[in-house]
Amino acid sequence: MSEPFSVRVTVRGYETDVQGHLNQAVYLNYAEHARWALLHEAGVTQSALAARGVGPVALETTIRYKRELLAGDEVDVSCVFSWSTGKTFRIEQVITRADGTVSAEITAVGGVLDLKLRKLVPSPQDLFRELAKDPDLFGL
Repeated sequence: MSEPFSVRVTVRGYETDVQGHLNQAVYLNYAEHARWALLHEAGVTQSALAARGVGPVALETTIRYKRELLAGDEVDVSCVFSWSTGKTFRIEQVITRADGTVSAEITAVGGVLDLKLRKLVPSPQDLFRELAKDPDLFGL
């Protein structure tokens, strides 16, 4: 398996809560940002997905909070896709401070929705393999 795809994010003050640490909902934003950055890096654009009449969907997300993040902390948000033979796939993500401390682990189950039929496509990995300029980033 290749190294996980990762993006760097700096925690902004307005993303923190009254306790001074990163608001829980923002972890989801960071995870989503990393997923779309991976798609972009692999050459899969929103316009290409829309032209095919499909879009990625989140079906389940679990966050395990490990250590708090504070304003100004720099973090790396990793993203690794794993595929099965069904209509869904898993995405494992880790949010790690620049000093190596794991702040959160995020596990998601996703799929690709046919926007006309409103049903999941039968083989999302085939779609990503077809659309991607670099399918290796998806582990394909």
